[in-house]
Amino acid sequence: MAIAAMVAVHRNIVAKWWRTYEREGVQGLRAQRRGRRVGAQRTLLIEQETALQRLICDKIPDQYKLTFALWTRQAVQELISRRLKVSMPVRTVGEYLNRWGFTPQKPLKRAYEQRRAAVRQWLDTDYPAIAARAKQEQAEIHWGDETGMRHDSQHGRSDAPRGQTPVIRLSAKRASTNMISTVTNQGKVRFMIYSGTMNAQRLLQFFQQLIKAANKKVFLILDSLRVHQATLVKEW
Repeated sequence: MAIAAMVAVHRNIVAKWWRTYEREGVQGLRAQRRGRRVGAQRTLLIEQETALQRLICDKIPDQYKLTFALWTRQAVQELISRRLKVSMPVRTVGEYLNRWGFTPQKPLKRAYEQRRAAVRQWLDTDYPAIAARAKQEQAEIHWGDETGMRHDSQHGRSDAPRGQTPVIRLSAKRASTNMISTVTNQGKVRFMIYSGTMNAQRLLQFFQQLIKAANKKVFLILDSLRVHQATLVKEW
C-alpha cells in the first residue's frame, strides 16, 4: 500500500508487479509497448497487402477485367474478392488504402499514342540541343498549344463555412471561344483568341503576331498536331 501511494497506482497493480518480479526477475518489469501488435487482427497477411499494392500500382481495374475504369474502394474490394477470395467491407478497404498511403487523386491524362521512350529521348537529347542553340543565339524558347474556354468553367476553390457552398451566378446561355498560347521557361505568356477550328492560316497569323512582339529570335515548340505539320506552315 505504501508503494502504491508513492507511485500513484492501485495496490493490486503493485501486487501484480511483485508476482511478475518473483516469476521473471527485473527483466519482467521492463516497460513494453502497449496495445495490439502491428498486423494483429487484420484480415490480410502482410504478404497479401504487399501483393495488392503492387497490383494496384501496376495496372488499372479494367486490365484485370474488373467493372471499373479507375481505382476506387469498390474496385479494390472486388479485386480482393477475386484474387484472395476474401469478402471485405468497403469501409475496411478504405482503412487499408489509408494505411498504405493511397489517396484519391485526379488522374493525369496521357495519350495512348504517346511513345514514352521517344519522349524520354527528346527530353534527354533533342531539347538540350535546342536549349544550347537558343542560348548561343540569344533566343527565347516558347512552348505552345491550343485550348478551348467556356465562361462557366470554374477550376478554383473558395473558402466558405461548412455546409454553405459558394454560388457563382452565371447566364444560362453558354459562351465559348478558342485560344492558342505560348509560355516561356520564365513564365511569360502570349496568347491569341480565335473562333472556329485551328488551321494553317490562323496558325501563321499567330506566328506573325508572336514575332512582331518579340525583341529576339523565337524558338517555338509545338506538339505533333496535324495542322502544326501542314505544308504551308513548314514553308513559312
